[in-house]
Amino acid sequence: MSEQLDLRAGASLILQQPRARWRTLGTALFFALVWSSARVALPILTGKTIDEAIGGQDKTLLLTFALAIVGIAAVQGLAAAVRRYFAMSTSYRVEANLRADLYDQVNQLSLDYHDRTSTGQLMSRASADLHEIQMFAVVIPLNTAFFLIAVGAFGVLLTVHIPLALAAMLAYPIITVLSARFFRRLSPATARVQQDLADVAHVVEENIAGVRTVRSFGREDDEVRKLQAVAERTFGDSMEAARLRTIYTPLFSWLPAISQLVILSFGGYLVLEGQLTAGEFVAFFQYLNMLIFPVQSLGELVPSGQRAMTSAARVWNVLRQRPTVAGTPHAGPMPEGKGDLVFEDVQFAYLEGYPVLRDFNLRIPAGSSVALVGPTGCGKTTVAKLLPRFYEVQSGQILIDGANIRDIRIDDLRRNVGLVFQDTFLFSDSIRNNIAYGNVDASDDEIERAAKVAQASEFIERLPDGYDTVVGEQGFSLSGGQRQRVAIARAVLMQPRVLILDDATSSLDARMEDEIRDALRRVMEGRTTIIISHRLSTIALADQVVLMDEGRVVDMGTHTELMLSNPRYAEVLGQVGATSG
Repeated sequence: MSEQLDLRAGASLILQQPRARWRTLGTALFFALVWSSARVALPILTGKTIDEAIGGQDKTLLLTFALAIVGIAAVQGLAAAVRRYFAMSTSYRVEANLRADLYDQVNQLSLDYHDRTSTGQLMSRASADLHEIQMFAVVIPLNTAFFLIAVGAFGVLLTVHIPLALAAMLAYPIITVLSARFFRRLSPATARVQQDLADVAHVVEENIAGVRTVRSFGREDDEVRKLQAVAERTFGDSMEAARLRTIYTPLFSWLPAISQLVILSFGGYLVLEGQLTAGEFVAFFQYLNMLIFPVQSLGELVPSGQRAMTSAARVWNVLRQRPTVAGTPHAGPMPEGKGDLVFEDVQFAYLEGYPVLRDFNLRIPAGSSVALVGPTGCGKTTVAKLLPRFYEVQSGQILIDGANIRDIRIDDLRRNVGLVFQDTFLFSDSIRNNIAYGNVDASDDEIERAAKVAQASEFIERLPDGYDTVVGEQGFSLSGGQRQRVAIARAVLMQPRVLILDDATSSLDARMEDEIRDALRRVMEGRTTIIISHRLSTIALADQVVLMDEGRVVDMGTHTELMLSNPRYAEVLGQVGATSG
């Protein structure tokens, strides 16, 4: 589904950026003025050279004019180089600043935004769309120079011959109307092309990220056909934009050429009648070319501007988003305490009308551990996501050591909640840096102690570069169990007040789980811990077991107590065992 684009907001975003770089932009515009002045001066000297030096057969004057032309041409060349350098500097800085703003915004937005926005769409904005803005930003000083030349040339033409100057401008009203019509018709086609390119990025990104799934199901040909379908749509929309350019671009060359023909005939007649000198006519014709070039460039400037505005509108659609989970002005640091947790009447739904948690109430005393058990979809993992405020509860509240988590600074809260999810993500970096991700100031000794606690040190030390071994993308150069042990070490190093283990042992075989169980028990000692697991051996680590069903707590006790008193608990464990087996 295509998004709504506000082209005015896109244009405003483009204009805001160069204004912030007024020094470099001003320098570029100043040298654009110098370059334009030199260009305007050259035809005057050329005309005088013909009329006064050549016509008067004055060799000294001819040499003087020649030297003057060389000097002005040198100034023009130098000004063009400096203008282009500062224009490029401005445009690249605009692109870099927007990329930083976009990246910062993407990192600030809540997970619900990422749930509904594909990675490929965001990548397209951070690459293709920002490049289009940069390409247009660089031509602002360049086209300003062409505009100044046109104004200067027309001013000089008026001093030479007013009727001839006005005749040279006859095509411009028509060109203005054509430009507006071209822009209006090109807008929807350009928007579709930009969206198509984002769809291509989405399909490619998803296919690469899911390459193992694609291969395991033998769906390579289907994925190729999916990409071909998107590529064909992109081709069709691109060709529609190309057809519009094919129709309009020649008009921007043809209409000025007709004016040129008229001026050539009329000006030639004036020379024959003695109303213009040959030098004035040559200068006039050169100025006419200065008027024509900006018009001819419209054939490229209009599509470039349209693409830039569309891209800027797409970027603006991300920048204007506001996170649904945000810090409050009165938020403070973590309160003193050991991690006492209270969930009071918590309601939550990912999609409106489909609640996941309903009147969820749970108290976990500081330093104790509970295992959440229940059928798939009962909300266990949702509890783990709400505590660090990845999502905002719709009603009710969550308290940690007596403070509502909404009243705690988000960074403080998340530094005190250690998470180990079933789907472990590692960065394409060294194992050392992956373990230290939550505590970048940790010493090597602290990192290695955390690895030992997580039973990861043994396999790490066998790697070619030990802790400095760089893992592949998402850590897929390691086994699932190895990745999970690195993730556990990462959580251990944070020394969190609350630890959440969401199927943290799911990738471990029975032998390794036995080895790591003692380590987990040491990590959990004195630390409030929430365990979500399908394995009885891991559930047994908890002091208490909480049975959940349909988003509520339906019973609580030890494993033995629930087995004896609650048939539903035994039924759920049987279903879980059948599923995991």
